[in-house]
Amino acid sequence: MSRATPILLALALVAGAAGGYWWAARQEAPPPPAAGGAAGERKPLYYRHPMNPAITSPVPAKDEMGMDYIPVYAEDEPEEVPGTVRIDPVVMQSIGVRTARAERRSLSRAVHAVGRVDYDEERLARLHPKTEGWVEELFVDKTGEPVRRDAILLGIYSPQLVTAQQEYLLALDNLQALARSPYPDIRHGAEALVESARTRLEMLDVPEHQIRELERTREVKKVLHIHSPFDGIVVKVGVRDGQYVTPRTELYRLADIRRVWVYVDVYENELPWIRVGDPAEMRLKGIPGRVFRGKVRYVYPFADERTRTVQVRLAFDNPDLLLRPGMFAEVTLRPDRRVDAVAVPEQAVVRTGTRSLVFVVRGPGRFEPREVKTGVVSGGWVQILRGLEAGEEVVTSATFLIDSESSIREAAAKMRPPKAPTGGHGTGHAMPMKEPVEGGMQGTADGGALMSGAGRGATGRVARPGGGGMAHD
Repeated sequence: MSRATPILLALALVAGAAGGYWWAARQEAPPPPAAGGAAGERKPLYYRHPMNPAITSPVPAKDEMGMDYIPVYAEDEPEEVPGTVRIDPVVMQSIGVRTARAERRSLSRAVHAVGRVDYDEERLARLHPKTEGWVEELFVDKTGEPVRRDAILLGIYSPQLVTAQQEYLLALDNLQALARSPYPDIRHGAEALVESARTRLEMLDVPEHQIRELERTREVKKVLHIHSPFDGIVVKVGVRDGQYVTPRTELYRLADIRRVWVYVDVYENELPWIRVGDPAEMRLKGIPGRVFRGKVRYVYPFADERTRTVQVRLAFDNPDLLLRPGMFAEVTLRPDRRVDAVAVPEQAVVRTGTRSLVFVVRGPGRFEPREVKTGVVSGGWVQILRGLEAGEEVVTSATFLIDSESSIREAAAKMRPPKAPTGGHGTGHAMPMKEPVEGGMQGTADGGALMSGAGRGATGRVARPGGGGMAHD
């Protein structure tokens, strides 16, 4: 062997070692700093999975295929509304997150209430005598008895009525005697006296047929009759045979129940739907299989202080007299009002006491809190007056869980110091992470239960620090 051979072997070994060191150093060297910036100014916030952005790691790592995680810098993070929540697809399925789109629809509502049948106040009559006297004849003496119009109820003897009849007869005789007087003033005076005497009888409620009979027979009647003013029933009998009565005495109380009123109590939130003239349906257990139809006649301008309800009066025709005052009924008001509005399912609105929120879908697993102004509620849908447009997608289930996480994130964001600008690049803040806990939640530096599932992918795996790939939980 020549002397040059060992030298050549030594040089080859040195060259191979230098090349291997250079290749290893190149593989482990960090990426060069951005142009125009000093080394160390641009640090990644975290590293995300190259195929699934929901899987992240605080340090460089590799996926199952050996691909490097992609670094995410502060300026790469999209601007988010405070309180925006990120949820991993696996966690979304576990807590039952469902969504729906806001849509424009016509809202209407049927109001159900308990009704109470009562008398129509416009069809009630209270009969009092116009003079003092005694009850001589009582033709109707039972409560609840039906009466016909002009039916005789009772007869009263009154000295004042007897005197009035006598004066009328004298006036008639006087007119007959002076009818041929050559003096017009005398004839006109006699006629005026007759008219005055007859008017007095009418003002004392003497029936027309008794006045005509008095004119025909010229005989004073001791007993004068009182008649029913309409067809109805006797609600109250106030006198008995031989009783002394005065104008203060209520002889009878009568009611026409061919039409009745029904009172219902509605809550304040139902008042915007109800208007005078709206149709109503009524069902009674005492009249099975029958549906009565009426209308809203009046909405009272005050509320009950104890129940916080407002009374509404309905009117129903009752030609068969089946509806009896005092009965209770199931009433359904069917307002004609229709509201064309943007609406979302009622479960989508979170009412905090001071405001109403919905969570708008801003991307896969991203939910942004949005304050809205709500209107009427009907059939499980809520009218949105302001804050949401038709077509936007909102969360309809698990809203309270998302709201809790959103509140924690919003409070934590307010406590963070503002970012200091450095040479046109934000330094950002590292995203601290902790080991996953049972149930798929993670603790964060914000102090809340992070439902974003950072570090947990659709396969239920979490990235471990140090580039060791994925480890099973």
